[in-house]
Amino acid sequence: MGRSITTLAVLMAALAGAVIGASSAPAREPSWVEVKCTRYKKAWDEALARTKAKGLGQEFLDRHEAFLASGCTADGDVCPRSEEELALANMMVVAAMNAGTASTFPPFACRK
Repeated sequence: MGRSITTLAVLMAALAGAVIGASSAPAREPSWVEVKCTRYKKAWDEALARTKAKGLGQEFLDRHEAFLASGCTADGDVCPRSEEELALANMMVVAAMNAGTASTFPPFACRK
């Protein structure tokens, strides 16, 4: 239980502190979706580094990667099936909410 709380705290800090880097394109304000996606992706990368993807299936990882590749705009279809996938999904939902996004922002859904 302590490890989950520590991981959650790290993810929350990552989301709260994420900053969009400079671009060579003319400066423009990023959209709120872009800001959320950047924060979310940073927290996801840190979560994967901490968990070493242990217990995460390839389908779960591939569908999540497709969500990120879409700029976090694709319909959620990342279905957590293992205990580890569900724990990570729950942490990401809480971390996303703490960053100011809605709980519906992360792509986790089991439609079948």
